[in-house]
Amino acid sequence: MTSIVGAEALEQSYDVVVVGSGGGALTGAALAAAAGLSTVVLERTDWIGGTSAYSGGACWLPGTAVQQRAGLPDSTEGARSYLAAVLEDPDPSKVEAMLTEAPRLVERLEADPLMEFEWIPFAEYYDAPGRVPMGRSIQPSAIRRDQLDAAVTALVRPPVDKDRAGKPGRSTLSGGQALIGRLAAMVARDGGVIATGVQVTGFGRDDDGRADRVLAQGPDGPLEITARRGILIAAGGFEGSPDRRAAHATPGDAAWTMAPHGTNTGEVIDAAAAIGAATDFSGEGWFCPGLAQPDGSGTFTLGFRSGLMVDSNAQRYGNECLPYDRFGRLMAQAPERIPSWYLFDDREGGRLPAIAMPEGDPDEHLAAGTWVKADTLEALGAGTGLDADALRATVERFNGYAATGVDEEFGRGQDEYDTFFASAGSPNKALVPLDQPPFYAARFVLSDLGTKGGLVTDATARVLDVDGAPIPGLYAASNSTASVFGSAYPGPGAPLGAAMTFASLAVQDLSRNQAQSI
Repeated sequence: MTSIVGAEALEQSYDVVVVGSGGGALTGAALAAAAGLSTVVLERTDWIGGTSAYSGGACWLPGTAVQQRAGLPDSTEGARSYLAAVLEDPDPSKVEAMLTEAPRLVERLEADPLMEFEWIPFAEYYDAPGRVPMGRSIQPSAIRRDQLDAAVTALVRPPVDKDRAGKPGRSTLSGGQALIGRLAAMVARDGGVIATGVQVTGFGRDDDGRADRVLAQGPDGPLEITARRGILIAAGGFEGSPDRRAAHATPGDAAWTMAPHGTNTGEVIDAAAAIGAATDFSGEGWFCPGLAQPDGSGTFTLGFRSGLMVDSNAQRYGNECLPYDRFGRLMAQAPERIPSWYLFDDREGGRLPAIAMPEGDPDEHLAAGTWVKADTLEALGAGTGLDADALRATVERFNGYAATGVDEEFGRGQDEYDTFFASAGSPNKALVPLDQPPFYAARFVLSDLGTKGGLVTDATARVLDVDGAPIPGLYAASNSTASVFGSAYPGPGAPLGAAMTFASLAVQDLSRNQAQSI
């Protein structure tokens, strides 16, 4: 089904064609429309927002007035030091472009009455110079649907727990939904067009080599839309494609990704490559432990409050309270870790002592075998297929660490992120003994928030060709690109922060281009 907001029908040409409707795509579209450029957003599904709408809406955008208002010791220089310590072999021009643009972008967005940001406490992911205590990430303030254009808010993808259950969204937009709703309302107010149900299938270049056409499939047949100034690709990665994941040796499985079902399958990246764009898939993905669901999917899980994770040999292999991407990368290092089992007891009444989105119904998990419940550790081992003696030894060793407050194997509880969600343990609040039967084991797989390999871009988000030269008129941001962060995940909202800043830089560059005569 095609929905068009801002026009009765699609035109044959626009100044700017934006492919995708996540946080990066809509940031670019909003800025282009505000600059007076005729702008269209093309979204393949019936909903706008993609994985951004599922997210908590955190944006890693350092050095802005939002952090200053909150009294944080944040600065561009501090973020520069932090990234220098965290990233491996980054492109310094792209890192600097992002850091320089972040405060400017937030200032422009907050000047609009439809946008408002606030600081959220959420610990950053590495203990490194420049780290801000309790984090520097910001997010859009929650807003009621009836405060925005109703035609726009009707298209915002519901939260993940609602969407996967086929239920409508809530009356108040918060987190990622607030980001998508606010940006989309800005696009529509300033004359931009948002079209859903339109799948991009290819791109074209003119005789001078400029990318000037978007080929798409609508409900009534093929479409060809001309871009007079530029095309911005911000359509997610290839996490939903089993074949592309296999081709690029990306850990995990398409069934376990957090991308909305049926989306982010990588055709847009391939279509750009077909007209000469260079690609780089070495960044892999934004990983996380995924709670296995009865339907075979996995759901993003973080904030473990108690319990411990073991592999198929009933052995722990890391600090379970690590930031989710870092623990996900540990899972990916050995085949015996996928699946893993998370062991917990009854101190929370049989609920998972963590934040899983969605968790699912415990009774359904138990019936499906994705969770196992037993009165003894020996019986838990039998139910999971884990060696009972090894399981008991691992739990006893862990309980000893909880008693002393020192995790002698993996240092759980020594970092501020470890204790951000924890509160029950003593003397170390991140170490809680497993000693209140019945006992539970929940199956975990390797999930992701998206892949991070794709089109190669420069510091102004121009897509480069295989010889390293910019393809005129073609820009990219978000998970459609090779990430500026490489294989690292610096802090909450890093994917959105990078997507938004490079979309902004793209619009600034294409705005300087002289309009082409079509």
